[in-house]
Amino acid sequence: MTDFTVGDDGFRSDGRPVRLLSGALHYFRVHEEQWGHRLAMLAAMGLNCVETYVPWNLHEPREGEVRDVGALGRFLDAVERAGLWAIVRPGPYICAEWENGGLPVWVTGRFGRRVRTRDAEYRAVVERWFRQLLPQVVARQVARGGPVILVQAENEYGSFGSDAVYLEWLAGLLRECGVTVPLFTSDGPEDHMLTGGSVPGLLATANFGSGAREGFAVLRRHQPKGPLMCMEFWCGWFDHWGAEPVLRDAEEAAGALREILECGASVNVYMAHGGTNFAGWAGANRGGPLQDGEFQPTVTSYDYDAPVDEYGRATEKFHLFRKVLEGYAQGPLPDVPPEPRGLAGPVRAELTGWAGLGDVLEALGDPETESGVPPTFEELGVDRGLVRYRVAVPGPRQAYPLGASGLRDRAVVYVDGVRAGVLTEESGPLPEPVAGPAEVELWVESLGRVNYGPRLGEPKGITGGVLHERQYLHGVRARGLRLDAFEAPGAVEAVPFGPVPESAGAGAAGPGPGDAGLTGLFRGAFTVEGAAGIGHAGLELPGWTRGFVWVNGFCLGRYWSAGPQRILYVPGPVLREGANEVWVLELEGAGEPWVELGPGAPVRAGTPGVVQP
Repeated sequence: MTDFTVGDDGFRSDGRPVRLLSGALHYFRVHEEQWGHRLAMLAAMGLNCVETYVPWNLHEPREGEVRDVGALGRFLDAVERAGLWAIVRPGPYICAEWENGGLPVWVTGRFGRRVRTRDAEYRAVVERWFRQLLPQVVARQVARGGPVILVQAENEYGSFGSDAVYLEWLAGLLRECGVTVPLFTSDGPEDHMLTGGSVPGLLATANFGSGAREGFAVLRRHQPKGPLMCMEFWCGWFDHWGAEPVLRDAEEAAGALREILECGASVNVYMAHGGTNFAGWAGANRGGPLQDGEFQPTVTSYDYDAPVDEYGRATEKFHLFRKVLEGYAQGPLPDVPPEPRGLAGPVRAELTGWAGLGDVLEALGDPETESGVPPTFEELGVDRGLVRYRVAVPGPRQAYPLGASGLRDRAVVYVDGVRAGVLTEESGPLPEPVAGPAEVELWVESLGRVNYGPRLGEPKGITGGVLHERQYLHGVRARGLRLDAFEAPGAVEAVPFGPVPESAGAGAAGPGPGDAGLTGLFRGAFTVEGAAGIGHAGLELPGWTRGFVWVNGFCLGRYWSAGPQRILYVPGPVLREGANEVWVLELEGAGEPWVELGPGAPVRAGTPGVVQP
C-alpha cells in the first residue's frame, strides 16, 4: 500500500474504494505490554483501523522536559503488526476526558485565554512541540510503508472558538512538519460548530452517538462532496465521581452503528477500548448546557461502557458490534483472542508502614514559598497532586467564619493542628468559626482539570484567597506535593515510615495531633503466585476515603469513597511473581490497614443511563 487519498465520493487506497471501520484506543491509557492483545480484540470485532489521541501534557509536563515521545511510534508499530491502519489526533488540544484537555499546565498557566488562538507566543510553543512529536508520525505514514492514513488538525474546535487564522496555520504547520496523508477536522453536527471548526480543503467529519442521518445531513450542508465519516461514534460514556454510572443499552448502540454504515459512511467507534486514567490524569467537566456550571471530576476508570471493557474482555456490545461489522468486512473476521485471566483471590495486602502527610511533604515535596496571596498550582508548577497552604489568623480577635474564595477543588482544613472540616468550591466557610490567634493549614487537591468548554485551562488551588470574615489573610506559605515525585526510583525510601498507629481505621492523627481520620502514606506487601500468566487484578480499599494507590511503583490512579467506582484496575504486567509492594496515599481518612486484590470488576451491567447525543 503506497497511497491513501480522499476523493469526492470516498476514501481510496491505491485507487480502490475504502470504508474505514475504526476504533479508538489510546496508547497512554493501556499498559504497553497489553497493546497487542487490545489491538487484536479490535481486529476481531471487525475493525480495520485504530485511532489515538496524543496528550501533550503527558510528554512535556514541564517546559523543555520532554518524556518518551517514542511511545507513539512504538504504538504505531504495534498497529502495523496487528494489520490495522491508524488515525492520529495530535492536538495540541485533545479533550478526551484527559487532564486539561491534554494541554500542559505551564501552557495554560502562561497563556490563559490566548490558548487555541492565533496568539504568536502560544503558536511558538505548539510549533516547538509538534516538531519534536511529529517525526514519530511522519516516518510511519502509509506512503512510507507504515499504518498512518489520516491526521487530525486540532480537535472539536468549533465547540470552543472560531479563529480560522489559527486553524489554517495549524494545518500548514502539519504540512511543514512532513505530514502528507489527508488532514481532517471533527466537530459536532451543528452549524455553528462546523462553521467554527472546519478548514477549507480539509475533510470535515462529525461526532455523535445517534441520529446518523440527521447528523450527516448537517455535515453535507457544509461539505457537499467527499467521504462521510463519524469520527466519534459515542457507543458509551464516561463517569464522574459522586454520580450514577452511565451505561448504554448494547442493542440500541448496535442499531446506531448499523445506521451509520447504512448511510455509506465510515466510522470510528469511540471508545472501542477505553482503558484507564492512570496516575491521576483524569480530567473534569463543568455541568450545565454551556459547560460552565458545577464542577464534575472524572473517575479513574475510562471503561466508557466500551465493547472491549477496561479489563480487555469482550462484552455483549462487542459481540453485537461484531455481527454488524462482519457484513462490511473483506473476508472472515479473526477469532476473538482468549479472555485475559484475572488474579485468583482474594489476596490481602497488610499495610504495616505509615508516615504522616507532613513527613511525606518534607521528604518528597517542593520547597515552600511565601507570598502575600495564595499561589495557584500553576504558579507553583504542580500539575497533579496537592498543595499545603499555611496562614496565620492574627489575634487576639473573636471567632469569625473562615473560608477560601476561588477554591479548586477540595481542601481539608486544620486549625492549630486539629481537623476543622472540608471545603469545596460549592461549600460555605468552615462549620465552626475560628478565633485568633491561630495557625491554619489547608491541604488542597486538584481533582482534575477541565477538559472541555469555556472553562478549559482554569487554574487550580486557592485562586482567590483565605477569608476570615470579610478580611483576606495575607502572608501565605505554600508547598506542593506532585504525584510524579513518587515516580523517581527510590524516592519513597526517603519517607520516614513508622508502624501504622493502632487507631488506624477508627479515627486518628491527621497532619497534626488531631483526631478526625488518619492520613498519610501507607506501605505494605502481598504475594502473587504465577504472576506471569495473569492479565489483571482489581484492588479495593473498603472504608478508605480519598487518595492514590501504587503497586510496585506504578500509580493505578485515584480512589474515592464518593463512587461510583469502587475497584481500581491493576494491569497484569505490573504484578510480579512472589513479593509485591503497595503504597496508599490517603488524604482524608483511612480505613482498616489493608487493601484487597482479586480478579477485578465484573463486566459492566445495570440500568442504561443517558448517553450524550
